[in-house]
Parts: sequence; structure tokens; C-alpha cells
Amino acid sequence: MHERASTYFRELQDRICAALESADGGATFREDTWTRPGGGGGRSRVIENGTVFEKGGVNFSEVFGAFTPEFAKQMPGDGLAFTAVGVSLVLHPRSPLIPTVHANFRYLTHGAKAWFGGGGDLTPYYPLREDVVHFHRIWKQACGTHVAVADHAKMKKDCDDYFHLKHRNEARGVGGIFFDYMDATEDAFAFVRDAGNAFLDAYLPIVERRKGLSYSPDQRFFQEYRRGRYVEFNLVYDRGTVFGLKTDGRTESILMSLPPVVRYIYDYRPAPGSPEAELTEYWLKPNDWAAMEG
Repeated sequence: MHERASTYFRELQDRICAALESADGGATFREDTWTRPGGGGGRSRVIENGTVFEKGGVNFSEVFGAFTPEFAKQMPGDGLAFTAVGVSLVLHPRSPLIPTVHANFRYLTHGAKAWFGGGGDLTPYYPLREDVVHFHRIWKQACGTHVAVADHAKMKKDCDDYFHLKHRNEARGVGGIFFDYMDATEDAFAFVRDAGNAFLDAYLPIVERRKGLSYSPDQRFFQEYRRGRYVEFNLVYDRGTVFGLKTDGRTESILMSLPPVVRYIYDYRPAPGSPEAELTEYWLKPNDWAAMEG
């Protein structure tokens, strides 16, 4: 299973990077290959200063070794030996009218325990219903053909719960799907492949619809302010960040998820009734987006 998952994740990284370069129309990915002192390594691909993507990364990693005893207690399984292979991506578009997006898919073993995890979620700044509905419907369709292992309603709720900044009582974005500790059966692997393949269908149509639209300096300002929430979540709560740092992963690759330009403004409050206020008052509340009219 590990070798098959590794082959699939490498191919998925290739396919996603090629599609994103085509959508950007200018910038290309820089690739860094790296080795991990404790075992394994990966290939990090970063795109910067593009026409569409201000910064983004699509990373593949395949690592193995031993957990610390303290960290091993926090993971399913037994003993200290582990393996982990997967692909992870975050894209920060230049335009505030194009949402930031994150996705990752992974396979891990710890002793006798083996599982899959992953998902995808959308973080818009100026949401459009058509985009939000489309994103959620694609993930629902991916789950719908694997009902034996993929409960869309649960995965959507788990996504809403996971990507939540507890210290602000606020969602990071409009969600998607999230799953973890899925027993590594053939049915689960089939679902993970279909979910990975669904990413481009979920995100690229949004990029194509919005990348030609003009935006104002004020909208760009708000995007940079809201990116701060992304930083807070990834540094405080994100399991992938914690796992990478706790297992001596490559720091540059782990933190490639952070946006390039961020504003922190003391006690910022958007004008009542503005699109900026609507983001937190309406869009960042859990909703059955896939059931809505686009």
C-alpha cells in the first residue's frame, strides 16, 4: 500500500503543478528535492510572483523513522516506528477575488496501524455563491461514489470543526471536506485517489472565472488582513505543521503554506453592511452549500 500510495501521490503532484502553471500563464514551479536526516525526503515545488498565483506550494514527501515517545502517544498505533507519504498544497492567489485553497492527502503507518487522511478547503475573501457551491458539490460527488468509507456529511462537518480558530471563535474559510485516521483498506485508497483527482475540478473553474476581474486597493488590503487568520491557524492548530515539525521535516517546505504578504491591524472592524463584514457574518458560518442554487 505504501508504494502504491507513493506512486499515486507523485503523479498527482505532477498533474496539479502542470495544470496550475497553465492557469497562471506565466510563472512556473521551482523544485527542491530534500532528504530528511532521520529517513526519507521529498520534493517541494513552489510558484511565486505569477500572474495569478502570488505564492503557492505543492509538496510531496515520503519520510520514515521513529517518533519521540511523547509524540508516539498522540498517534494511533504502537511503538515508535512510522512511515508517512503524501502530497500537500496551498495556493495564495494575487487577486482578492480568487480564494486561497488548501488540500492534502496522506498515508501513514505507526506500528501495526495504517491509515489515510486528507481533504480540501476553500478560504475566500469576497465569496461568490457560484464558487462556494461548485467547490462543495465537487467534493460531495467524490464522496458519493464511495459511500462505504466516505460519509460526506460527516467529512464536511469535520472540516468545519477542524478549520476553526478557537481563540477567535471563527471559521478560517467556507470549508470542504476533512478526514483522518481512515483505515487503509482498498476502498479507502480508491476514495483517496478520486478525492485527489477531484481537486483540480473543484478549484480551477473558480480561478478561470475570476482571474480576469479587476479589484481595488481596498479589496487587496482586506485580503492581506484576512490572510492573518491563515497564519494563525497554520501555526497554532494545523496537524500537518505540527507533524512536520515534530518529526524533523524540512522547515522551508512545512512553512511554505504561509502567505507572502500579511497585515496585522489592531482591533480591525469592517464597516457594517459591507462585503467585508458579510464575510464573517454570513459566509464563515457552517452551511449546506452543496444543496444551494449556484
